[in-house]
Amino acid sequence: SAVRIRPSLPKFMKNTSIFCLTLNPDHIKLINELTYIPVGLGEKKFSKDFLTDKIGEEISTKNPFYGEYTFHYWIWKNHISNIKTKWVGFCQYRKFFLTEEIENKDLKFENLKKNILQSDYLTNNNDFDCILGKKFSVENYKISKIVKHHLFDFLKNPKLFIDKKKRNLKLHFDLFHGKGNIDLAIDLLDKKNKEDFKNFIYNKTSFNPHNMFVCKTKILNDYYNVVFPWLEKCEKKFGFNKLKGYGLQRIYGFLAERFLSYWFNKNYKVRELPIIVKDLQDYKNL
Repeated sequence: SAVRIRPSLPKFMKNTSIFCLTLNPDHIKLINELTYIPVGLGEKKFSKDFLTDKIGEEISTKNPFYGEYTFHYWIWKNHISNIKTKWVGFCQYRKFFLTEEIENKDLKFENLKKNILQSDYLTNNNDFDCILGKKFSVENYKISKIVKHHLFDFLKNPKLFIDKKKRNLKLHFDLFHGKGNIDLAIDLLDKKNKEDFKNFIYNKTSFNPHNMFVCKTKILNDYYNVVFPWLEKCEKKFGFNKLKGYGLQRIYGFLAERFLSYWFNKNYKVRELPIIVKDLQDYKNL
């Protein structure tokens, strides 16, 4: 059957397509107010005003494991040629790019709308190829978390208590997403990326979080052509049935999150912007 490509580009977004992913059909009005393109994921029923990952060639049943990447897969297979704007980007119903930092507390919807990323920012700035969220450091474990969840790992290597630089992305992934899993995944990468991504994981202590990015549209297909064949190989290694608990169940999304940070920084000029965590559900009565 034909793939539905509506809704069309929102008013005022002439040069940019920013997709806002949500699990809640009631967010349609708010997403439209933000002039973003509404995307409905998950099991709830969404109106024709939403794009979805359930039409055409798709992997929507893998959403509990892939998260937002089931929609990225849908774009890759069905929609990428329909994106005619210079820029394309992705945010979530509770996470948004800001052009400058603002206070989250008691934030009014109009102030959120005023400060989130819009097409004029991209039109007026031409010194980068991609926007990622400001880096998240994995060095600063709370002692309470160490004692509760990872004391044995830290006791095996006491230097981790003192030298934060040893708390790299490799250790962080081992602790939260299964010991050794990142190494198994790296071994499945193509030769062009395997060593460089391994160096990134073993030597960096921060990454750009939340699987959020904005890039020049011509770049998008190149990213998808690398990340999805890799994740498919990872599926054969990790499967689905034994992935229990959030840290393991979403392993494909977490792998993609680390790879995204590495790949864009390696290949393109990146600008970092703050990401605000603000749930649209807070404005449900508007």
